Amino acid sequence: MSLAGLRAVFKRELIGYFATPIAYVFLAIFLFAIGAFTFYFAAFYEREQADLQAFFTWHPWLYLFFIPAISMRLWAEERKSGTFEVLATLPVPIWQLVLGKFLAAWLFTAMALVGTLPIWITVNYLGDPDNGVIVASYLGSLLMAGSYLAIGACISAMTRNQVIAFIVAVIVSFLFTVSGMPLVINLVQGLGSNTLVNLVASFSFLTNFSDMSRGILELDSLFFMLSVMALWLSINTLVLQHRNRV
Repeated sequence: MSLAGLRAVFKRELIGYFATPIAYVFLAIFLFAIGAFTFYFAAFYEREQADLQAFFTWHPWLYLFFIPAISMRLWAEERKSGTFEVLATLPVPIWQLVLGKFLAAWLFTAMALVGTLPIWITVNYLGDPDNGVIVASYLGSLLMAGSYLAIGACISAMTRNQVIAFIVAVIVSFLFTVSGMPLVINLVQGLGSNTLVNLVASFSFLTNFSDMSRGILELDSLFFMLSVMALWLSINTLVLQHRNRV
């Protein structure tokens, strides 16, 4: 099976990020925000503990807004400008278009994470952190970002309006993020059995990422993140196939 179409879409999308100053502005804002939350709001120096626990604690909440800002344009812009119809006429399966765009956006997100490496270096300079835990946390953060991104990309395919795509992606991602929090669990306990409570809690990005941020790479959490990506990318493909037939 030829993957030439996937590679072409991936390259086109990735180059498109840096064709305008928007990508650089986004990276600068993200790095400033993660630095401010880590060193200022989390009282990094006052804690007198050289680790990145506070750094990774903020990742789900920053992704909740930054990732939809990346994903909102993936398909909404194509549909609004009419270029989706051009893409759809190419001899490339829809799933390769979806995967190519997703991988380009995910790599762009990975670049933002790479930009935070000076924070890791600073922590090693100031103390002796457990770098194995930090590596596991970075891997978990990247997988979580991919999950947010798959959700946002799918929602972007459902509308021509980028603002609507952003708002809906934030709402859906928020539900996935907080589903394991005590407030939600207490609410579900009043409505159903423990089985339902455990099911809802297992859908939480916070619950699954918290294990990874402690250096615990459990198969359940890895499977959850990969499953979320696979599910939403599959829905994304089905939505676009339906749009193409219509």
